[in-house]
Amino acid sequence: MSKPKVIVTRRWPEAVEKKISELFDATLNTEDTPLSVADLQDAMRTTDAVLCTVTDRMTAEVLSVDGRRAKILGNFGVGFNNIDIEAAKAEGLVVTNTPEVLTDCTADIAMTLLLSVARRTGEGERHLRGGEWTGWRPTHMMGAKVTGKKLGIIGMGRIAQAVAKKAYSGFDMKIAYYDPYLPDPDSVNKAFDAESCGSIEAVLADSDFVSLHCPATLETRHLMNAERFKAMQPYAFLINTARGDVVDEAALVAALKAGTIAGAGLDVYEREPEVTRELLEMENVVLLPHLGSAALETREGMGFKVVANVEAFFSGKEPPNRVA
Repeated sequence: MSKPKVIVTRRWPEAVEKKISELFDATLNTEDTPLSVADLQDAMRTTDAVLCTVTDRMTAEVLSVDGRRAKILGNFGVGFNNIDIEAAKAEGLVVTNTPEVLTDCTADIAMTLLLSVARRTGEGERHLRGGEWTGWRPTHMMGAKVTGKKLGIIGMGRIAQAVAKKAYSGFDMKIAYYDPYLPDPDSVNKAFDAESCGSIEAVLADSDFVSLHCPATLETRHLMNAERFKAMQPYAFLINTARGDVVDEAALVAALKAGTIAGAGLDVYEREPEVTRELLEMENVVLLPHLGSAALETREGMGFKVVANVEAFFSGKEPPNRVA
């Protein structure tokens, strides 16, 4: 019996690509070149499964291509806003994602950004590497203390709870959050002595740090806009490791310029890989190139989860991480 034909749209960790090549008739992207719309359409026509990533725009134009052969999209990422889910459902395509394995690493990056922007570490390293440091002095590069401060969290899923645990247990931070869809708020409240708020504005009102952990949907697009930045304190910092379009980047720039908020730590951007130029020029902003899950163990775990989903599908079983 012939093996299912699959295509991997970008380079994946070596161990994962090896496993894929063993199980399937695989086409690998050895050059790691982003695929165009035409390339993705061709993949849909010529393979049984497309193993895509969060940077592949799997739009209706791609998914509804004439002569489609592909039956499943194995998405490398927990978020799947890169895929037009309604179009996938209309086409009868199965879609899977990779939850759980990237929780701690993404939470680590959120804490990295929080600490870095509060203590001005990016600015300090540039200062030192630029040969500007003249020695220790009492008023040099004073930042904001983290321990004991209040962390406001928007969206309290797995990653957010991992952030809350690190902040509460490691830094004695007070936790407040907003998540109208959380199935068991009582357990979260008890675990972190957390305050469940009735609105986003209630979280923003007196938080020293605001960390975003909501999915990218039509409802959450530009969730952080000019009015919500005004609802934050001028000493507060915004942290975003969720998705870029949750934040109105133009409004963020305006808030930072006006001193409406104190700073921001960002791992994701509204128009990735493009970053708003003004952000690149600001010292009170820490910027990372979407490193949330970028640890070898995590990326391998994500890849193997895709493999398990696709293997289950072609074995006639329900994929364990099906989202459509």
